[in-house]
Amino acid sequence: MFFSFVRSIILVLVWILNGKFKVIGKENLPQDDNYILIAPHRSWIDPVYLVLATTPKQFSVMAKKELFKNPVFRWIITHMNAFPVDRDNPGPSAIKTPVKSLKETDLGLIIFPTGTRHSNELKGGAVTIAKLSKKPIVPAVYSGPLTFSDLVKRKKAVVRIGEPFYVERKVEGIKDTNAYYSEKIQQAFEELDRN
Repeated sequence: MFFSFVRSIILVLVWILNGKFKVIGKENLPQDDNYILIAPHRSWIDPVYLVLATTPKQFSVMAKKELFKNPVFRWIITHMNAFPVDRDNPGPSAIKTPVKSLKETDLGLIIFPTGTRHSNELKGGAVTIAKLSKKPIVPAVYSGPLTFSDLVKRKKAVVRIGEPFYVERKVEGIKDTNAYYSEKIQQAFEELDRN
């Protein structure tokens, strides 16, 4: 309920500040299964547009533990289905918590495989979570305003959603499945960026 309420408010604010945005490939979102939405993390704005583009789906999201220090902000992001992760020392709960949520709730999961906005290196968490949860990965990319000033200048915003795929435990002829799927994710991002 809180998630939908906040999303509605944000949708109105984004529409006022930046106008309508475009979603390409929304038909690729699974309707009969939970899923993991992955995207490159380019700005603080991209999670906002991803959540808006996938309405009415609700998500949980990994957030760095430092964001939970402020009690007011902690209350807000907890009610927005965020859970804390220690990026320096992730621990088993960084995998177990989202796997359990994907299996036992209707909440999808948003993951930025690069971890931070300042990295292009893919981490293996999304692949591991997909493998253990048996839920599909859906690649997406956001292009548009990256700063608040770009947002108010009404720079065009687009979310492109790719085709889902499942992570298999073994792939014939492939020794390192994590590397294989990381490459597949990177290729999906590059292809969506080109279109």
